[in-house]
Amino acid sequence: MSTEEKSLHFIEQIIEDSLSNGFPQDKLRFRFPPEPNGYLHIGHAKSICLNFGLGLKYNAPVNLRFDDTNPAKEEQEYVDAIKEDLKWLGFNWTEELYSSDYFQQLYEWALAMIKNGKAYIDSQSSEDMAIQKGTPTQPGVDGPYRNRSIEENLTLFEGMKKGDFPEGSHVLRAKIDMASKNMLMRDPLMYRILHRHHHRTGNDWNIYPMYDYAHGESDYIEQISHSICTLEFVMHRELYNWFLDQIYDDSKVRPHQYEFARLNLNYTVMSKRKLLQLVQENIVNGWDDPRMPTISGLRRRGYTANSIRKFCDIIGVAKRENIIDFSLLEFCLREDLNKKAPRVMAVLDPIKMVITNYPEDKEEWLEAENNQEDESAGFRKVPFSRELYIEREDFLEEAPAKFFRLSLGREVRLKNAYIIKGESVVKDAAGTITEIHVTYDEDSRSGSGSEASQRKVAGTLHWVSIQHALEAEVRLYDRLFIDEAPDSHKEKNFLEFMNPSSLQIVKGFVEPSLATVQSDEKFQFQRLGYFNVDKDTTEDKIVFNKTVGLKDAWEEKGKKEENLLMNTQKEINKYVKEKDENNANLILNSIVDNIKSIDNYSLIIQTIVKNIKNDNNSLLFSNLILHYSDKVQVKDIEEESLTKLYTMSLKSQMAAVRILAIQNLQNDLNNFSLFETQLSELKKNEKTEKVLELLNELKF
Repeated sequence: MSTEEKSLHFIEQIIEDSLSNGFPQDKLRFRFPPEPNGYLHIGHAKSICLNFGLGLKYNAPVNLRFDDTNPAKEEQEYVDAIKEDLKWLGFNWTEELYSSDYFQQLYEWALAMIKNGKAYIDSQSSEDMAIQKGTPTQPGVDGPYRNRSIEENLTLFEGMKKGDFPEGSHVLRAKIDMASKNMLMRDPLMYRILHRHHHRTGNDWNIYPMYDYAHGESDYIEQISHSICTLEFVMHRELYNWFLDQIYDDSKVRPHQYEFARLNLNYTVMSKRKLLQLVQENIVNGWDDPRMPTISGLRRRGYTANSIRKFCDIIGVAKRENIIDFSLLEFCLREDLNKKAPRVMAVLDPIKMVITNYPEDKEEWLEAENNQEDESAGFRKVPFSRELYIEREDFLEEAPAKFFRLSLGREVRLKNAYIIKGESVVKDAAGTITEIHVTYDEDSRSGSGSEASQRKVAGTLHWVSIQHALEAEVRLYDRLFIDEAPDSHKEKNFLEFMNPSSLQIVKGFVEPSLATVQSDEKFQFQRLGYFNVDKDTTEDKIVFNKTVGLKDAWEEKGKKEENLLMNTQKEINKYVKEKDENNANLILNSIVDNIKSIDNYSLIIQTIVKNIKNDNNSLLFSNLILHYSDKVQVKDIEEESLTKLYTMSLKSQMAAVRILAIQNLQNDLNNFSLFETQLSELKKNEKTEKVLELLNELKF
């Protein structure tokens, strides 16, 4: 096998096998079939890149087909947005088609199936149908209308089409096998009544085909050779093939369905229903909110089409589900923007700095490189004057040894400018620093070649000249959720994991070269990250969106929280061994503060469960987290683990463990009664006064 063949993903290998077995290459045809019931998200990008990528690889047509069979949820707005996203990603479709183009043909095939005894009208309620359908371990049973006559079925179906019946009164079902192990084969629905306006066919139809019926038949009409979908449709393949069996003509191409693993990205949700909820409840500002995982949201935030295509290429095409780290998507973006984005200076949390030995009426225009990664980017001029803004965090009046920024008595370089030295500060009545006074070395200008300019200093700061600075609104976006899998926790609403700091709006100041920026232009604010010009920008107001930082702040935060919990557990040992009560309380307060500062829900749960073992210090740690963390509640812990924690803790030789276990049980009404006997026994034998006081307060 050649190196190239080894590098094929499994879908490409399937196509290669088809061609090797005699399938004509000119009959290859693919499609991307979105439902126009929401905006495309990053998960769809994987499918888009796969289908259109196959089209490019095999020089085969790729259709864009909208599976618009549910007018209750579909809108023209979504159709337009999907087309815009595809074009932005860099893909062109061969034909723009709609399942609604085939409504008449689908209806005629349904009539033929009724006449052939393969479909019937069911008039049961949806609840009765669900009962009659059985369970995965129990076969279904025939419904009361399964053996209606062909004539009655045809009459009812015609009445459904004309609009003679209300919604929910009748459905058309395929007549397959109510005892099938595959529940999807137990007489699935083909048509339902919907008196709704369709975005393309208007009010022409009162019945609409179900997705499972329309999808495969539409593939057949379009002569799609390889129908590629995600793994949740594996069980649908048998039904897909059954519907094709009813209409297949061996003179035509028969579509075949193949499934690949969908894209699962941490720190986000991919459900259209949940994304729609975020929009409808105004939790975000529309489908293109830069915090949304929609393609339009990513585009507005500043993502590039190239970075998304690269991301999809790196994660590949697999048969097994896995979760991709959001950091990989951000890495692909940084790699792309690093090569393309011009460097500029902006200050987002400004503090005034005065160069006291710089002439008051003097200004200079200094040369600055636009992008050191791109030689063709050239240089620009930036103004320099006596009064500048720098970032507030870049100055400390008295700094520790490893603080490599400006402080009193210390030198730093101003980017593209001079070396300065901190001399003094001006404070307001509250003691807040309002101005920093520095001096500069006139001979140290960057690029001058002087001996002073070669001098090594602690660090380099960005800045803007106050006299020339432009005010800008800067929207600092962060991840929308603080948990890795916000919609995976039982009995927890995904909205409980919203990141309260996902958007902060600040007034910043930028260099004057940005006076004429246009929407969607991208820049690197030096030392701060990459920023995109938002569409809200006008002649009178510049708006920037933070796209991504220069480093992976979330990875750093995750490691810090993991390390903090590890170090906190070590503090437990100190707390237990400390004999002095005041010192012990100080250690305990520090432990509690650390616990309260942890945001990562999954990490907290894992730590609690991991420490449920026959060790007093570990049990103390678990109980402390459960008691003091506001990110987790007793109902979030699996019942078996929680029972084990209570049982072991109440038997612990350490009084502090018993106290916390009792306090946690007081807050857990669901489990309190289960431990009344153990608490009563403990009360009889307890010797520690504090534990007895707590037990005497209990009512059982």
